[in-house]
Amino acid sequence: MEIYFNGNKQVFADFNGFTVKTDQAARGGGDGAYPEPFALFLASLGTCAGIYVKSFCDQRGIPTDKIRLHQEPKFDPVRHIIVEIDLTIYVPEDFPEKYDQAVIQTASLCAVKRHLREDVKFNVVVSRQ
Repeated sequence: MEIYFNGNKQVFADFNGFTVKTDQAARGGGDGAYPEPFALFLASLGTCAGIYVKSFCDQRGIPTDKIRLHQEPKFDPVRHIIVEIDLTIYVPEDFPEKYDQAVIQTASLCAVKRHLREDVKFNVVVSRQ
């Protein structure tokens, strides 16, 4: 992975034929042209859990067009670090209830999540839309 600078506060990363572009918000001296690195970290958590949920459903022939995930990080007000993450998996009314716990466990297998410190709680729930 090659990391390089692209003017002002923009930092890019090239790897495997892709370029990930980051910037800082205007309040941080950037142009706000791209997501901040920390936002990409949070997105990687949610999308990682999402691919596990998608694969789980695909293996069982469950349509995923009406399934979505919502992630909400909670921060320690003193240390300004994440102490908890709530992840809600919104499923349609016809999602088989027998899979609720299994899809929660599947989302919790996310490789990005498994690399977090063990004291960060990751709360996953299913909610019918």
